[in-house]
Amino acid sequence: MAVEGVFINGPMRSGYEAILTDEAVAFVAELVRRFRDRHAALLARRVDLQRERERHTRSWGFLPETHAVRAGDWRVAPVPSVIADRRVEITGPVDRKMVINALNSGAKVFMADFEDANTPTWDNQLSGQINLRDAVRETIEYTAPESGKRYALASDHAVLFVRPRGLHLPERHFVVDGAPAPGSLFDFGLFFFHNAKEQLARGAGPFFYLPKLESHLEARWWNDVFLSAQDALNIPRGTIKATVLIETLPAAFEMEEILYELREHSAGLNCGRWDYIFSFIKKRAHEREAITPDRGLVTMDKAFLRAYSLLLIRTCHKRGAQAMGGMAAVIPIKNDPAANEAALAKVRADKLREVTDGHDGTWVAHPGLVSIAKEIFDAHMTSANQLDRVRDDVSVTVEDLLRVHEGARTVDGVRHNIRVGVQYLEAWLRGVGCVPLYNLMEDAATAEISRAQIWQQIRYGISVDGLGVLTPEAYAKLADEEMARVRGEVGDERFTSGRFTEARAMFDRLVTASVFEEFLTLPAYEALRQTMND
Repeated sequence: MAVEGVFINGPMRSGYEAILTDEAVAFVAELVRRFRDRHAALLARRVDLQRERERHTRSWGFLPETHAVRAGDWRVAPVPSVIADRRVEITGPVDRKMVINALNSGAKVFMADFEDANTPTWDNQLSGQINLRDAVRETIEYTAPESGKRYALASDHAVLFVRPRGLHLPERHFVVDGAPAPGSLFDFGLFFFHNAKEQLARGAGPFFYLPKLESHLEARWWNDVFLSAQDALNIPRGTIKATVLIETLPAAFEMEEILYELREHSAGLNCGRWDYIFSFIKKRAHEREAITPDRGLVTMDKAFLRAYSLLLIRTCHKRGAQAMGGMAAVIPIKNDPAANEAALAKVRADKLREVTDGHDGTWVAHPGLVSIAKEIFDAHMTSANQLDRVRDDVSVTVEDLLRVHEGARTVDGVRHNIRVGVQYLEAWLRGVGCVPLYNLMEDAATAEISRAQIWQQIRYGISVDGLGVLTPEAYAKLADEEMARVRGEVGDERFTSGRFTEARAMFDRLVTASVFEEFLTLPAYEALRQTMND
């Protein structure tokens, strides 16, 4: 590469040179130089605020300093007509076959995910950029090597949104002036440089999802990134539209402020339910009274999840923004019709709750759920969206947003968390960012819940039904038993050739640590680089 100050230490495979052109590299490097100091300050601010909460010098609540924003009379800019109707969205990683199948699924939107559904290996990031470039130009195709089956893009396909990595993840293969670039700027910058003008010419983009924001100041940072990127490519300001995932507890108290900061670029808010559960546990890790029940009992129709979902609808519609519902992680169950119907009944009830509450659309993780979600939204949402349902009847308090779900904590719940957490980490270390486990599509967010719940229970010596107090010793015995079960499920060959031993050791460290690790993907990323030469 001929760009001064930039060092790329990932392998340059065939096709990567078309993504990492000197012009694209210079564009990303300029974003990094302009915004990395603020990026670092925002991450440091997260740490400082959490320390204040742990010292009980800061309490949860809506910000007094931004009262004028909440009280003001303003609305976000309207979105293009192509995304006025987003009733069903599908999400998934950026591998080539998945991109084609998701775009052809019948959903209105496909969110191509460089984040929680993706392991950020160098090859995954670069091949993903190639795949999305080809999808934007409608030239993407794929032939399965094992079967010879050909996949190609249908003429009537979903609109593409792209989710870059969260602010916490670096891109260590792209070094600018001696320091790794933020992964978020690397993902966003490369995609925007290569595709924004092409999408604009086709009338379908550029559209993004922004993950894991914790404050309106982070939304302001993204807004400034958008302005800078648009100016650099002579694209009109306001062209970018971005949906923010409300998937952290701090962000729930700043929804209006987040919309305000992005009001020129906003495509609404989304209930990122799984990461939100994880954030609820993580941000209140110092509070014994915030211990959650078994993962399966932390549902959207109760307690803090119900409150934040209703608040999101009210906030969005008050400001003319779309309010997107959360992910159905269920995948169809083959060879067991009764179990499959029971699982799908829960999906239908969840989607019915969303549409009748006033959500403008919803997420699914599997193409087999698109028609089910669409049928429910079609029956109850006869227009493109429900922006006219303001929901002035909704009143959500601080106490509502902090209310913990009731329910049992059981040894079966602990066992399930162990199996899910270790198997997901094992897949992630092999470069696979989402994996079907026990009839659910697990990604980093759901695995984080499993990890966080066990950490809570060990940290506070919580008694679980069927076991007693979950001590480190009791956990270790359960983990031994569950690894034996996993070995039986996957088979000896798969178990010994995989990375289960390493994943188990990492999971053990995470759940027994004296200090809660911010994200499991941070130590996993370092392990990935060390063992995959990536």
